[in-house]
Amino acid sequence: MSVNSYLTDLASALVLSSTEKDHISTSVETIKTRLSLYFSTEVEEKKVFGSYVRGTILPRKADDKSDVDIMVVFKNPDGYKPQTFLNRLLKFAEKYYSSSEIYQSSPTIVLELNHIKFELTPAYVQYGMYYIPNGQSNWMYTDPDGFYSTLTQCNSNNSYKIKPVVRLLKHWNIAKNNRNMSSFLIEKKIAEEMTYACISCTSYTDYLKKAFNLIKYDTNTDRVNLAISRIDSALAYEGDDMPYSALAEIKKVFPEV
Repeated sequence: MSVNSYLTDLASALVLSSTEKDHISTSVETIKTRLSLYFSTEVEEKKVFGSYVRGTILPRKADDKSDVDIMVVFKNPDGYKPQTFLNRLLKFAEKYYSSSEIYQSSPTIVLELNHIKFELTPAYVQYGMYYIPNGQSNWMYTDPDGFYSTLTQCNSNNSYKIKPVVRLLKHWNIAKNNRNMSSFLIEKKIAEEMTYACISCTSYTDYLKKAFNLIKYDTNTDRVNLAISRIDSALAYEGDDMPYSALAEIKKVFPEV
């Protein structure tokens, strides 16, 4: 197996299985239904967003902290602060999921089910713009759909290798970088800096080296440099017809799952 074949297979293994997708989809619909029952017309919209929608979420076997984000859009005519709605979401979760682990991790309410973790984020809409908590007492503007479009376009412009590369980098960040960089920042940096086609990139190793160089000053630079060095070593072993050494080297950066 070549280095790039290994990376192709690993990127595929880092996609949610059909069983995981079914479980998540069922839970999402149940949560939405219960939100409607509990809050009635107080809630205007239940919007799934984040890495799950973008297709860059990692399965639990690779990331035991994987979560699905649900934006709960409240009516807010009286200008309440985020903590008011966080308290309401906490009571909602305690009513319907009393046997599950529930806690506030500002600015969300975390609901841990057996197969996945859900983060319920309160929000409101004003003049067509979404606002989510910026801490417990303030709101900030967000565009949940805008970044989805940016990543999708970037992926299309780069032979559909960007989403797999993002998943591979997230895997490295967990396995080799002690989660030193936030998953969202990894996605954001790559999507915004590689929006247009990378002319010099054809293989996964090309894209990964490019992506590592983009993030290296936003995280532990020494670990990034070591990762790039090991990719180069793996390719050198492969060029010298030493496939087993090449695979052993690339697995030091991207372990099997």
